[in-house]
Amino acid sequence: MVRPAEGEGETEWASEVLSRLQPSSEFTLPAPLVDDRGAWTREGWHAIRWVPGHADPSRVDEVLRAGDAFHRALAGIPKPDLLDRRSHPWARADRIAWGEATGPADPLLDRLHDAYRPIDLPRQLIHGDLLGNVLFEEGRPPAIIDWAPYWRPAGYGAAIAVADAACWHGHPLERLQADRRTAEWRQLLLRALVFRIATFLLVGVWSDDLRRRHAPVARAVLDLEPGH
Repeated sequence: MVRPAEGEGETEWASEVLSRLQPSSEFTLPAPLVDDRGAWTREGWHAIRWVPGHADPSRVDEVLRAGDAFHRALAGIPKPDLLDRRSHPWARADRIAWGEATGPADPLLDRLHDAYRPIDLPRQLIHGDLLGNVLFEEGRPPAIIDWAPYWRPAGYGAAIAVADAACWHGHPLERLQADRRTAEWRQLLLRALVFRIATFLLVGVWSDDLRRRHAPVARAVLDLEPGH
């Protein structure tokens, strides 16, 4: 399978990292492939081995388990400088979510930001878009595709997946407490929602329909007990 390569050397770096991860019984990856000159990319494209499976956003628990295992495999790999150089809307929204940049003006963002408090959790490489990028195939471990790398607490990847499931796929709001994967779960969910909303604002597609999708989830997260 051939796909466009990311800029800033991200595809070359990510291919090198993924090619060196130890095999796992808990997840699999589409292997990155070199070209006939031994390079990970060529003329703006890169190749990966096709893997069978289909995404199923209703299988939240299984997505989170596969994500947890993937994050354990990534733990200890150093942060690359390229993550700080990225300027696309998703990278900018991530910085907004973590208070490293000022976000667009929006009442819902303001309410979420007002509930922030400082958190101190270890940071590492994570996958920031798990929900639709875990493929299931009978008899095989879940396949994790389209790695979206960020340098954040591991639980943030899970929080984004849960927030996405609640906003877009009918994941029950009463499950938000039970979905807790780590310490500071409420704070991570707040940042996950800010990340998604800020992205929509930055790409210019934030609308009344998107606000209606996100507002009930935001209220449910704000209503969680502060210690959770």
